[in-house]
Amino acid sequence: MLRLLSIRNFAVVAALEVEFDHGFTVLTGETGAGKSLLLDALSLLLGDRFEARQLRLGADRAEIAAEFDLDDAPAARAWLVEHDLADDGPLLLRRVLDAQGRSRAQINGRPATLTQLESVGELLIDLHGQHAHQSLGRPETQRQLLDAYGGFAALAREVALSWRAWQDALERRDRGAQDLAAIQAERDMLTVRHAELTALAASADEWERLSQAQSRLAHAATLLEAATTAEAELGDGDASLASRLAAVVQRLRHAAAHDPALDEMVALCDEARIRADEAARALRSYRERLDLDPAELARVEARLSAIHDAARKYRVRPDELPALAERTDAQLAMLASAADADGLARAEAAARRELLDSARELSAKRKLAAAELGHRVSAMMKRLAMAGGRVEIVLLPLAEPASFGLEGVELQVATHAKQPLGPLARVASGGELSRLGLAIQVVLAEIGELPTLVFDEVDVGIGGAVAATVGRMLQQLGRRRQVLCVTHLPQVAACADHHHRVVKRAGAGEVATELARLDPSGRVEELARMLGGHEVTAKTRAHAKELLAQHRTPTPR
Repeated sequence: MLRLLSIRNFAVVAALEVEFDHGFTVLTGETGAGKSLLLDALSLLLGDRFEARQLRLGADRAEIAAEFDLDDAPAARAWLVEHDLADDGPLLLRRVLDAQGRSRAQINGRPATLTQLESVGELLIDLHGQHAHQSLGRPETQRQLLDAYGGFAALAREVALSWRAWQDALERRDRGAQDLAAIQAERDMLTVRHAELTALAASADEWERLSQAQSRLAHAATLLEAATTAEAELGDGDASLASRLAAVVQRLRHAAAHDPALDEMVALCDEARIRADEAARALRSYRERLDLDPAELARVEARLSAIHDAARKYRVRPDELPALAERTDAQLAMLASAADADGLARAEAAARRELLDSARELSAKRKLAAAELGHRVSAMMKRLAMAGGRVEIVLLPLAEPASFGLEGVELQVATHAKQPLGPLARVASGGELSRLGLAIQVVLAEIGELPTLVFDEVDVGIGGAVAATVGRMLQQLGRRRQVLCVTHLPQVAACADHHHRVVKRAGAGEVATELARLDPSGRVEELARMLGGHEVTAKTRAHAKELLAQHRTPTPR
């Protein structure tokens, strides 16, 4: 539940902090005092779009923060844990907005995105706006209400995804038929390339290996001459380096008998002699292996030329030919699939079957939920002074599946017993539409799981006994969940467990909105003002006390 809301420099609010309790809380005040601004700020905190005009005049930034108790919000706590944003204790949300339209958000002191604010907000608060009933006439709104009531919004999203997959398969099938000639021409070109590259069969390291072999074979005579000369110099005959080093070692060894300090030099020279001898043997072995075969050189150069020609033809480096061959195979496979009319038709049919399976499941669930929702809203209408009125949720079959399923949803209404059912938008008057919207919202709220419900002047257009009924409905909801309501009706305000008054004050060229929590005597004065306007009399006070007495209920914990 919402524990604390803090607002700085938002619209006409300079600085405001308000604590909320369990149960049913109302916010009242004169028209234009800024009652709905608190809920607008709360909406921004939960991810709504910010407009620079919402910044307080003269301020360079606004700040909105809130604290939520998560004891009654296990889904929100689980979401925080999953996204590594959980802390012990309450949840802290914060959003800072500046004059350039930029904003920063935090969840428990850590940077967060607006999408994350919105996601966690959807698990905390259900907000019903003051104009929610105006959208009731739209088919998509009616369909969404039914899906929300039935609890199968996730299945509806699955149907939408299946419909998109079916549309994609349908488009591939149609495009394949239209582009068959172009696809075949491309396949012919790729088939020729595939045959050439397969016949060439170049490997990844072949170009480098052949280049080295060609250089060696082309210079074989020079290499042989250099190896032979070097071998002779190192180890062949009395004048060779190895022989001369052996003589040096022998002389130094005799001299070392008289001075052991020469032993280290003897060892170094002896090692040089051994190395020279090893080098001579290695050169002999290299010379014996050296290939002077002109035919092998011709074969290597022919292979290099073939690889080079293919690389130049397809505009790649020689060492990229194996990768080109792989890409060609993949493109041919893709084009074969694209040109496979039967395969594309089978894929489209399979996607359609998958869509129909999930859509039929959704239809069956909607049918049951529609009957139940119509019955419950009809019962609620009677409580809202629409005796004899009834609602039916009609499912209208479609000729072809749509992204939302196999049927449209139409809310049909009769506002009194003698009136036939008809589409809501054509049957209900403004006041009836407002009451019907409230009835639907209360029914949805009763089955929901979110810990906090917010109603922003949803009682507009009603009064008298109906207003008292609305107040009692919200009071009953407040026994199970936290309910916040902006209202202008004293009958609704009298049912509240907690009452805050919003006041707009002007002074020193500024206008500011303030909020006060009312004690029992303050509630009497505010209800008297709501009943009698600016002039509060003993009679309106007496009426206010009577209203409070009629609707008194034990204050929730």
